[in-house]
Amino acid sequence: FSGAAAPLSRRFGEERVLMAALVLLGAGLVARAMLPGWLLFPGTVVASAAIALMNVLLPSLVKRRQPARAGLLIGVYLLFLAAGGILGSLIAVPVFDAPGGSVPLALGMWALPALAAVLAWLPQWRFRTVPGRPTGLATREGPARLVKVWQHRLAWQVMAFMGLQSLTYYTTLSWLPTLFRDRGAGAVHAGTLLALMNLGNAATALLLPVLAHRTRDQRWLVAATVAATAAGIAGAWFAPLGSAAFWVLLLGLGQGAALGLAIYFTMARAPDPVASASLSAFAQGAGYLVATAGPLAIGFLHTATGGWTVPIVVLLAVVGGEFLSGWLAGRAMTLRA
Repeated sequence: FSGAAAPLSRRFGEERVLMAALVLLGAGLVARAMLPGWLLFPGTVVASAAIALMNVLLPSLVKRRQPARAGLLIGVYLLFLAAGGILGSLIAVPVFDAPGGSVPLALGMWALPALAAVLAWLPQWRFRTVPGRPTGLATREGPARLVKVWQHRLAWQVMAFMGLQSLTYYTTLSWLPTLFRDRGAGAVHAGTLLALMNLGNAATALLLPVLAHRTRDQRWLVAATVAATAAGIAGAWFAPLGSAAFWVLLLGLGQGAALGLAIYFTMARAPDPVASASLSAFAQGAGYLVATAGPLAIGFLHTATGGWTVPIVVLLAVVGGEFLSGWLAGRAMTLRA
């Protein structure tokens, strides 16, 4: 659904598409909570589609409205994404296990922040901004030309970095608790370690876009980010279990930094908001297709080998690809029409 965001914003306006996505998000969350036996997967698809639309359009919105503060605002946006992940990791199991807890309650409570977001965004409904040239450019030039992003190697490099960093994140998000359970950790301990990983995400997801905005070439940031991710993944399996908290925190710092850079690249590598929406749609739409292979492939490898050594080595090889694509995407370049 990421690919639909840019054309929808050109048809109906960014603000209204974002409002519709928020309503769609709440509807999907309520549906899967009311009938989890029937609507768990359909409701998740609806909610995920809404999230995909918002992920694409928010960087474009920031580039158009506040280009001078883009790094900070992207960082704040990603900080709150990570905060939601921390909260979910910490309270999902306790809410389910509490007296009166249930699957509908554990799933349905997440519709409340979606409703709050609808109310917060409601005043924006009166706007119907169709992305165009940034303010200050000569209007006689006409509307901005649509950049065919898939024809540019830089766009493919941004997409590859987005996809591979997402693959490592969703794979560790899916399998780290099982890995730690296999190493002897309890369920609550494993959930706490996952929350600690997301805490690391929050710290660097805010910091890295700010740092990236202050430098034209982000390759050194990519190198530090990938090094932290690789060390955290290796330490989670090969280091003693007693040191797991350090390694998952380091992993989270690397992953949050990678996400911050990936989202920032969709904005910084585009010459205008129109191209930014298109690049964001391409990078996230194709990138998340790459990422979907991660949890499934690592699960198959774990089942086939009966352990975690081979899956971890394969994941480290993916991180190597993340470094290569990020090094290329981090150069001070923009797409050209």
